[in-house]
Amino acid sequence: MAGLRRVSALMNSPVARGFVLQALLGIAMLALAYMLVHNLAGNLQRANIRSGFAFLEGRAGFEIARPLIQYTIDSTYGRALAVGFLNTLMVAVAGIVSATIIGFCVGIGRLSQNWLLARLCALYVEFFRNLPPLLVVFFWYLGILSVLPHPRESLRLPLDIYLNNRGLTVPIPEFGNGMGLVAGMAIASIASSILLMRWARIRQARTGKRFPIVLACAGLISGSTIAAFLAAGAPLTFSYPVAGTFNLAGGSTIGPEFISLYLALSFYTASFIAEIVRAGIQGVPKGQTEAARALGLRSRAITSLIVVPQAFRIIIPPLTSQYLNLTKNSSLAIAVGFSDLIAVGGTTLNQTGQAIEVIAIWMTIYLGLSVTTSVFMNWFNARMALVER
Repeated sequence: MAGLRRVSALMNSPVARGFVLQALLGIAMLALAYMLVHNLAGNLQRANIRSGFAFLEGRAGFEIARPLIQYTIDSTYGRALAVGFLNTLMVAVAGIVSATIIGFCVGIGRLSQNWLLARLCALYVEFFRNLPPLLVVFFWYLGILSVLPHPRESLRLPLDIYLNNRGLTVPIPEFGNGMGLVAGMAIASIASSILLMRWARIRQARTGKRFPIVLACAGLISGSTIAAFLAAGAPLTFSYPVAGTFNLAGGSTIGPEFISLYLALSFYTASFIAEIVRAGIQGVPKGQTEAARALGLRSRAITSLIVVPQAFRIIIPPLTSQYLNLTKNSSLAIAVGFSDLIAVGGTTLNQTGQAIEVIAIWMTIYLGLSVTTSVFMNWFNARMALVER
């Protein structure tokens, strides 16, 4: 009887019952994982496919257009995947920055008192938000960039920039001796600006007086960098593109594949960010705006100093999801031939037959990018959280 009472007491205990259920669930998950691994190993053995990542040291044997790091057809598969990863990272970071800027401008524009501006912003949101992202990629690639003139008839833009159906050709900087000193001074001035910002924040919290931090930091960074640049003898020149008979010579060309993917991800994601920004601003109590107007503040000061800082606490959590979506949507690059991680990995998979390993690499890298983005945004959200005194 005593034993039955103990068993009954344990089963009625929420802690003990939860421990037993979690233990059973863990055992079931381990058993399922063992079955999957055992089945996978058997299938690979029957198909005479060797598993492992030794193939990464093999010769790739295929070209990659415009790699960010040195790459030839004699490079390894591991090098090729590194090039694809850097291309994915480049388009994701560039897209996040552009989508954030466009989204904030459009979101604030939707709440403008100007009727035409508000309607145009609403039209932009409804247009891009209701299209599949792949269709937006094709819109830029086939509908805009492919109908541009040939290189011999390139559109000349300011600053010796040329635009044609082969991409955007821009001047490329060429660094000379002494550029390391300039870079070091720029890094030191940025670090000093961060310390100055912290001091200004503490000073404002103690005294209530604002410090012109934007002008001070801009002057510190630009002044120090320009002084170091001149002291080092201006070690910077540019290689400008020159129009030839059939093509352009000099400069650096950004291919239409990257441009179309970058613009599609930026404009598509910005439509969702705009709605998040609009909702965040409308989530700020109207009493805050009315109190600011009663104090005589202008509309621009009310928006930048009162409304937007409070709206950030509402905007940041859903904004993280849009950044993650943009990073994952970069895999649409394969549709226009841009050599991202998925495209390079697909070629590697077809040549080596190492499907499990390549898919594992894809999953690991995208998971790492997503976790890194989430960790950073959670840290930023904690910094923006309202601290009560």
